[in-house]
Amino acid sequence: RRNVVKRALLVLAVAATPAFAQQSTLDAVRSKGFVQCGVNTGIAGFSQPDSKGVWTGLDVDMCRAVAAAVFGDANKVRYTPLTAQQRFTALQSGEVDILARNTTWTITRDTSLGLNFVGVNYYDGQGFMVRKALKVNSALELNGASVCAQSGTTTELNLADYFRANNMKYEIVAFGTADETIKAYESGRCDVFTTDVSQLYSEKLKLTNANDHVILPEVISKEPLGPLVRHGDDQWFDIVKWTVFAL
Repeated sequence: RRNVVKRALLVLAVAATPAFAQQSTLDAVRSKGFVQCGVNTGIAGFSQPDSKGVWTGLDVDMCRAVAAAVFGDANKVRYTPLTAQQRFTALQSGEVDILARNTTWTITRDTSLGLNFVGVNYYDGQGFMVRKALKVNSALELNGASVCAQSGTTTELNLADYFRANNMKYEIVAFGTADETIKAYESGRCDVFTTDVSQLYSEKLKLTNANDHVILPEVISKEPLGPLVRHGDDQWFDIVKWTVFAL
């Protein structure tokens, strides 16, 4: 009876294990014939599809390089656009093989999510964008401002730290996606839009009257961005890591 129970438990354990976990990521990628890459929903310069659905950008090129390393063909990659709130779950669940989506490497994320950062491919920092009509020249003049930010990012914590350190008050207006955040800012729901400086310049291009807005000089954080893979799959980790090094 004990052996029967053990066999039953083993069957249940195997059945409950996600398919990707029953084989290495490399084997799974080779089996399906492409790398499934998690990217941003659309930031110029990092990952953005054109009118024909062709993705381009730094993070897209990262995924293309991994595909080239595995298959000798950079085109054997497919893209899954992910919001900040979706990104980690998508990698943890096996929906994507690699997350190459402007994500900040932090100690909490590196130690508590079951994921590994493989390296840094872009050093960024958080900044602020305001309307020129406000006649604000420095982030130190933003006391009492309402600030639009994207939830599920390091942005909110950096914002709180900066305003507290400078004895300023603010009101945060948070949204789930980058598009919602920039649209809210443009419609006047807040005085300030904050995110990484690279994204500020990208999002500014989407504004109807881009020249009516200015990015302030202060950079209030250090944001080392880089791709992630699942923890515990050393072979796939090595492939992606050395692809980063080779680039």
